[in-house]
Amino acid sequence: MKHLGPITGQERLRDRAAHALRAALIAGELRPGTVHSAPALAAGFGISATPVREAMLDLTREGLVEPVRNKGFRVTEVSERDLDQFAEIRALIEVPTVGRVVRMASRGQLAALRPPAEEIVSAARAHDLIGYLEWDRRFHLGLLALSGNARLVETVGDLRKRSRLYGLTGLDERGELLPSAQEHLELLDLALAGDATGAQACMARHLGHVRSLWARSGEEPAARRSARGRRGAAPARTASER
Repeated sequence: MKHLGPITGQERLRDRAAHALRAALIAGELRPGTVHSAPALAAGFGISATPVREAMLDLTREGLVEPVRNKGFRVTEVSERDLDQFAEIRALIEVPTVGRVVRMASRGQLAALRPPAEEIVSAARAHDLIGYLEWDRRFHLGLLALSGNARLVETVGDLRKRSRLYGLTGLDERGELLPSAQEHLELLDLALAGDATGAQACMARHLGHVRSLWARSGEEPAARRSARGRRGAAPARTASER
């Protein structure tokens, strides 16, 4: 697994281990329901088990894994029903909030969101999945923060963590990541134009678009499925078949 190779560098080992584990989760290298021990993961990283165990505790607080007594940590599973409910709650919160933000925020406050919006697009073009998710998080939570409701931002941040899906690599390989990234610039342009109604519609479309894309994120690209078939391997299952 490419994201579980040796860890080197000056950054804290705990932080680097957590970063590598998140990358492996996003890429689908650590599958939902699988159990992993800190010593086994640490061996792959070429470091001691302590910073890996600390990193796994960080991921536990994010809802990405859960501890399993005497065994390690299990990658948490998110059902299609869970995802639908998370997406519905996000839409109920974010769509009206963005309309309110457009009406109350200054142009300067909104313009400050241009760099993260552009970074989302740059990350998508560079196939930087970790960077994409981080800038996406900063943009969405930064926009909501302009409402002045810290609890609202905290709630959406928690929903984002819990609704993450595996196989983002497949989304990138199908060329669907960049169009989703560019929707952030469209949303920001509408907000800067003072079009609250248009911004709300764009946010609703974006959230619905993202939900449908992530639902298919675990599917392999057609070329890869074909290659697997020629090798006699069973085709990948869709989200509905799992």
